[in-house]
Amino acid sequence: MNQERLMQVILAPIVSEKSTMIADKNQQVAFRVVGDATKPEIKAAVELLFNVKVDAVTTLNVKGKVKRFGRSFGRRKDWKKAYVSLAEGQEIDLTNAAAE
Repeated sequence: MNQERLMQVILAPIVSEKSTMIADKNQQVAFRVVGDATKPEIKAAVELLFNVKVDAVTTLNVKGKVKRFGRSFGRRKDWKKAYVSLAEGQEIDLTNAAAE
């Protein structure tokens, strides 16, 4: 896989109550990824960027919400989410990674 492509696959980590609960309980991390990213690409990108061993990747497409802007209705974009399961003993510290 092309290293330039791997650097663009992961857009941002998802930091929410649900993602922190999953991180503590199941050793998983949630990321927002490019819409056409595949599971092997996501696995390779996480291993390259964070130097960790990935066990599995689960992806899902999130449908954009319908929102109102005054009298007219609009729709947010659809996006893709990836849950990355880390190997035993591996950890990604997203709070410390932002400071570096």
